[in-house]
Amino acid sequence: MVAHKLDEIDRKILAELQADGRMTNVELARRVGISAPPCLRRVRVLEEAGFIRGYHAQIDAHSLGFDVAVFAMVRLHSQSERDLAAFEDRARDWPLVRECHMLNGEIDFILKCVAPDLPRFQQFLTEQLTAAPNVASVKTSLVIRCAKDEPGVPFSPMAAPKP
Repeated sequence: MVAHKLDEIDRKILAELQADGRMTNVELARRVGISAPPCLRRVRVLEEAGFIRGYHAQIDAHSLGFDVAVFAMVRLHSQSERDLAAFEDRARDWPLVRECHMLNGEIDFILKCVAPDLPRFQQFLTEQLTAAPNVASVKTSLVIRCAKDEPGVPFSPMAAPKP
């Protein structure tokens, strides 16, 4: 299934599951206007095709004591594919790093990090991130507040392709 091969029902299924991944197949089928068996088949096809990568709960970090969020902009000494991949592998292993994106331009990576407090983030910053091989510099920005945190993709502007 390629993105342009998705029909309106597939897009509705994806939008509904993105909004609430816990609903039953019967409820999903009702919301998208088809019966349960074909709905389940479509969901399985969307999963197998990689449109649905998984299901998870959206956890409130602050309620669990993760009161610090920081964006770290990382510049590397070398941008060879081997060195980029090595940094990505290392970032995947750091529990405080929740997102890692490679960028173009002056910054090679931006990391979204969460920590229980500033001392714990500072420890991670000095003992792991800046000490990592190939890291040339790190600039950090502490999140003061979040105005929007919406996972997924915006389905409303996504119109069905013309036949």
